[in-house]
Amino acid sequence: MGQQVVVLGAGMVGIACALSLRQRGMQVTVIDPLGPGAATSHGNAGVLARSSLMPFNHPRLWSQLPGLLRGRSPGFRYDPLAMLNQWRWGLSFLSHAREQDFRETTTALDALIRHSGEVHHRWMDAAGVAQRRRDAGWLFLYRSAAGFEAGAFGRETLARFGVATAELDAHELHDLEPHLQPIFRKALWVKDASSVDSPGELVRAYARWLVELGGQLHTTEATHLQRDNGGWSVATADGHSLHADHVVVALGPWSRDFLRQQLGLKLPMGFERGYHRHFTPASGAALNRPVYDTAAGYVLAPMAQGLRLTTGVELNAQHAPSRPAQLDAAERAAREALALGERTADPDWLGSRPTLPDSRPMVGECPGQPGVWLALGHQHIGFSTGPGTGELLAQLMLGEPTNLDPNPFRPQRFLRS
Repeated sequence: MGQQVVVLGAGMVGIACALSLRQRGMQVTVIDPLGPGAATSHGNAGVLARSSLMPFNHPRLWSQLPGLLRGRSPGFRYDPLAMLNQWRWGLSFLSHAREQDFRETTTALDALIRHSGEVHHRWMDAAGVAQRRRDAGWLFLYRSAAGFEAGAFGRETLARFGVATAELDAHELHDLEPHLQPIFRKALWVKDASSVDSPGELVRAYARWLVELGGQLHTTEATHLQRDNGGWSVATADGHSLHADHVVVALGPWSRDFLRQQLGLKLPMGFERGYHRHFTPASGAALNRPVYDTAAGYVLAPMAQGLRLTTGVELNAQHAPSRPAQLDAAERAAREALALGERTADPDWLGSRPTLPDSRPMVGECPGQPGVWLALGHQHIGFSTGPGTGELLAQLMLGEPTNLDPNPFRPQRFLRS
């Protein structure tokens, strides 16, 4: 109790780790060059859903692979050269698309998401931002009966974990979302889901609460990490050096390079890049909850900034130039579904979601580096899993009983001392 902890990263996961540790009496300093909620945590669709337990590398991926590799799927794009450079990660990712791995991953993610949802609800109340949350679930939309049948495996998986859903016909869908165009034959209403009207603002609200509790935030970059008198010294770009008993690396997609440069660790991380664009809906057009067009691979979510259109996955290098074709295709498809209106003045957004080969995050102490803790690799569901990650990491650090099984998330899966 009272030990010094430096948390690197102020996204949802980093701020959640900091909050969980501060609530247990640790002295916490968060370092991030962009500030809270400004990077990957800013750009998602704001959905907190138990349906996110489905990883991209599931057993049905093998049958879908030939079509995906043609690069024509609206929800999936990839850069061949980038994949060639990351072939080891790609092969490992595919090797986990097996039934046993799938069951282990879905079981682990379901526990983490359920716990995160409970913590989110408590924290939103405590941080004074419960009004940003909607508890109306979200919708999977199907343009054809064949498309609905193709989603049977996903629905069976959700049912196996007791996720509350309801199948809707076109008339029932219209009752829930009357402004959608009548192009969808079926829908799945995932009731075990909440959403927020600004993911970035929620992270910033959590960060303000952290400061009220006595935590510190430094808007700068950690440039050097080295052992120091039984702990660690963290040098920053603004010329400061902080001593810490523990350091938490929660840098999202930047974690891979940081761990390689500072500790010589090779982290098998790929990047699921995604885009978003905002629209001011036409008069009378609105959504009551986020919707996912399964055929066109986009999500539309009502946000404080207007309607947010988010794309599916683009596998590419983290810092590769923007490729707006996927976002443009998503906009064309979304205009068939809803009167989007005009684009807002907000620039298009691009973010990289960090993915480990088994689609599970790493949560725990770094092998061979006592006092360095890892909270990274949350792929595209860090928003749904951040608070549970923070609680688990704090419990492991302080030797408390854990709310969920930590073994599926242990760093030793891919890192050796």
